Amino acid sequence: MYRPNKYQAYQSGAIFTASPAQLVLMLFEGSIKFLNIALEGFKLQDPLEFNLTIHQNTLKAQAIIRELKACLDPEKGREFAEKMTALYNYFDRRLQEGNLSKIPGPLEEVNRHLQVLRDAWKEMMQKQNVGNTPVSQPPERVGQWSATG
Repeated sequence: MYRPNKYQAYQSGAIFTASPAQLVLMLFEGSIKFLNIALEGFKLQDPLEFNLTIHQNTLKAQAIIRELKACLDPEKGREFAEKMTALYNYFDRRLQEGNLSKIPGPLEEVNRHLQVLRDAWKEMMQKQNVGNTPVSQPPERVGQWSATG
């Protein structure tokens, strides 16, 4: 029987209560985290651990980048969406290149760019004071029930 640990339960709750802006920030942070783990894999001596660590974590970072791309809304900013799509496609290609060739350079490059994007996103959230509104608002009637129903 699968039982999530307390951290997994916390993460799951954080995702369900996060605003769209916070979710994007979480995606940036997740991709950076997995790229850092993949880059640590280049230090491993065991060939199996070396390859698996780099491969699996690079794939996770690529999946997150694809999710970031899927979050773009051309109706709210066509030019921005087109530029970010091109950038995310570039990141995806560079990560694939680094993963297949087992060279750290492309992973380091994408990681640096993602950190800049994450920092810019955080700054935008702070300036616009976004991120305080959950994705789904509770029903209007919550808290209006009396003790008798």
